[in-house]
Amino acid sequence: MEQLEHIETLLERASAPADETARSAAHQRWASLAHPLGSLGLLETMLEDAAALTGSAELCFDKRAVLVLCADNGVVAQGVTQTGPEVTAAVARGFAAGESPVCRMAHAARCAVVPVDMGILNFPPTEGVLSCRVGNGTGDITCGPAMTRAQAEQAVLAGAALVARQAEAGVNLLATGEMGIGNTTTSAAVACALLDRPAEDFVGRGAGLSDAGLARKRIAVRRALEVNHPDPADPLDVLAKVGGFDLAGLCGVFLGGAAYRVPVLADGLISTVAALCAVRLCPGAAKAVFASHVSAEPAGRAVLDALGKQPLITAGMRLGEGTGAVASIPLWDMARAVYAESYSFDQCGVEAYQPQGEGV
Repeated sequence: MEQLEHIETLLERASAPADETARSAAHQRWASLAHPLGSLGLLETMLEDAAALTGSAELCFDKRAVLVLCADNGVVAQGVTQTGPEVTAAVARGFAAGESPVCRMAHAARCAVVPVDMGILNFPPTEGVLSCRVGNGTGDITCGPAMTRAQAEQAVLAGAALVARQAEAGVNLLATGEMGIGNTTTSAAVACALLDRPAEDFVGRGAGLSDAGLARKRIAVRRALEVNHPDPADPLDVLAKVGGFDLAGLCGVFLGGAAYRVPVLADGLISTVAALCAVRLCPGAAKAVFASHVSAEPAGRAVLDALGKQPLITAGMRLGEGTGAVASIPLWDMARAVYAESYSFDQCGVEAYQPQGEGV
């Protein structure tokens, strides 16, 4: 499968319209099944959206993977985290060994785990961790840009290339995950820039900060925005100035999902912020973004609202790693089981329901 080498080519391919004929066919399939019309709610509309993305109402999600993008963030120097950057490397090794929470959940969901090094600090080549390194961690955003614009573009293209590789291997459902100490700080900064909100609205406790740590984190985000002046009309500028390699890579994953017609499950705050960057770069990328849950982080709901997406799960989750995205996969399996295998009104001898109100 062709891998795209230029941002402009990626955006052009990702902007292709959804297939409304396939969406209509999926809708008609649901309407033919013996159940009150629309009674499975989001489980119905997400399959219709998936049909529109893939171009076929014959849906299959039997091969799935979670891409866990890992990178370190220089802003940890400002005391915005409970632990140091060495934890990113330790957890990445846990992914490779199949020992982390997302690995156990993915096993239950019959989902492969693909850990990716986008820029873990001082991380050597490691068996089981795919290397797409853009740099050795980012700069401290309170002092200057996280990365160059060229690095941001490189990370976005690397994310899209990951999707191309998975699609080539037959993967038909992708979940997104991440690991990077300090990345709730960078995500909050990107969200503040894109949605024009103050740090107080969007900065949360991440992995469990004290009141003093939370205050430092809010100061760091305010300073990063003041120092770097990210341009909200230019998502690549925002990513380069106050983002992270994981965020930029995830942005590319969502763009790749749109370009290669693979549904991509957004996880929590970090990946939904990355999805927002993708959609701001290319509105057509929204067709590939599927919300799994709403993060307990302060910006979680606001970012989903900005994307116009509704979460399948509301469980107060904030672990990261892709756990929320993977947790939603069994709901996809259940939805498809009804969609593909349930009996129709004709088969059960019941007169078909007729639409009588909005939303059906």
